[in-house]
Amino acid sequence: MAAVEVILLQRVEKLGQMGDVVKVKPGFARNYLLPQKKALRASKENRERFEQSRVELEAQNLKRREEAQRVAERVAGLSVVVIRQAGEAGNLYGSVNARDIAEACTEAGLSISRQQVSLQQPIKTLGFTTVRVVLHPEVSIDVTVNVARSPEEAERRARGEGGEPEAGAATEPSAPAELPPA
Repeated sequence: MAAVEVILLQRVEKLGQMGDVVKVKPGFARNYLLPQKKALRASKENRERFEQSRVELEAQNLKRREEAQRVAERVAGLSVVVIRQAGEAGNLYGSVNARDIAEACTEAGLSISRQQVSLQQPIKTLGFTTVRVVLHPEVSIDVTVNVARSPEEAERRARGEGGEPEAGAATEPSAPAELPPA
């Protein structure tokens, strides 16, 4: 199927800036750009309407970007803690996804939605992970996610002491279970 031309109403990463006329696959336009109001079909009427409202759209975009930059400066270096159960090797039972990170950020004072969390794949191990949060198409911040078994372990890891349990606290290997004689 042929590509569809659309006019971008805001910056879209890896696609273009506001006002650019770009060719995209029909499904991308139909299922993402148009419903999210990130683009208009590039018909003659829409091009004229966009040119008439371009100054207003650019002013709105600038205002939103400035607000996002103020928020980014206020919460620069944000670090959140996510508590999860994990095995001895540090692998999580389950994973930490964008929704978990968004909830942790909201509790820390940064109101974001899970769509704003740019997570390539779910976090599946204990430790620190840096995650990008997109506040505006042109403004993003890095949030450090500390995944730990308990709040105490998260505090120790944040201080640089490592997240391992204290000596003697269930670190000795248990004796292998005896098998009944065959």
